[in-house]
Amino acid sequence: MSDKVLLDYGSGGRASQRLISDLFLNYLGNDELNRLNDAAELDMSGRIAMSTDSFVVDPIFFPGGNIGSLAVHGTVNDVAMMGAIPRHITCAYILEEGFPMDDLESIVMSMGHACKEAGVTVVSGDTKVVPKGAVDKIFINTTGIGDIIVDPAPSGDAAKPGDAVLISGTMGDHGLTILGTREGLDFEAKVETDSASLNHLLVKLVQDLPEVHVLRDPTRGGLATTLNEITYSSNVCCELVENDIPVKAEVKGGCSILGLDPLYLANEGKFLCILPQEHAEKALEIMRADPLGKGACQIGTMTDAHPGKVVLITQLGGKRLLGMLEGEQLPRIC
Repeated sequence: MSDKVLLDYGSGGRASQRLISDLFLNYLGNDELNRLNDAAELDMSGRIAMSTDSFVVDPIFFPGGNIGSLAVHGTVNDVAMMGAIPRHITCAYILEEGFPMDDLESIVMSMGHACKEAGVTVVSGDTKVVPKGAVDKIFINTTGIGDIIVDPAPSGDAAKPGDAVLISGTMGDHGLTILGTREGLDFEAKVETDSASLNHLLVKLVQDLPEVHVLRDPTRGGLATTLNEITYSSNVCCELVENDIPVKAEVKGGCSILGLDPLYLANEGKFLCILPQEHAEKALEIMRADPLGKGACQIGTMTDAHPGKVVLITQLGGKRLLGMLEGEQLPRIC
């Protein structure tokens, strides 16, 4: 193959077949994908969770990951937040003419590794190549599907007054990593993405607990925006304790310099768990036993005081409203 992506690779002819066989099937191949049908034949029954997403992150390579691993993690996590076991994903690539083939191979390789870690298979895909300048390097679209294993499934409109609000770890890691890499910023301490597949931990959580009301990953818009979405849908109030929200010192420092609030920065390997207070300690025990949840803690409680609002109890003991993100704090974060 050429060392650059050529328009011919999107033609559907011999060049396309070489790209598929020599690159995509090499790293993503399995019995179903290798059949190269126009659609996948899947054996699934009962209730399923399905999610689709598009990834346009800039830069495409960043400390701790790249657009390929991020695409798998993001889609797997979205399906798992429904109390489901992710099974299969599809992926479609839109490539810019002239994109370095070595970079594409690195991205596809990382996708294959992420799929193996998550235990999912790529069962269908597509590749399009557009003229130089018509797209910025590479965009990836994914769809994920999985079996829902609990009834009722966790839902953003199911939070109730008295529920505990738990978070699996530190806030703002991914958002600050992307910004720092994009702008060439050199922070005093290393900052890297938290991007990871959370499905194995989430499956254990919903299987071992008698009741989980909400699971949600605070991606774009961060913790504050995600909680606003949940309180609005559930018609409850969330009271957060600022001192209890975990943020790494290096992220706090970087945000302080840049005038950013880590509560509005994206995360790609953390999740919110909202459930009855009586199950909170058991949930934290399960989360902390997994490397991806070792920093889990309770950060607040759902009440009926101000339905649809998120109230932050500050370090000084005062209270202020946390609204949704206004405008685009950091575009192309995922």
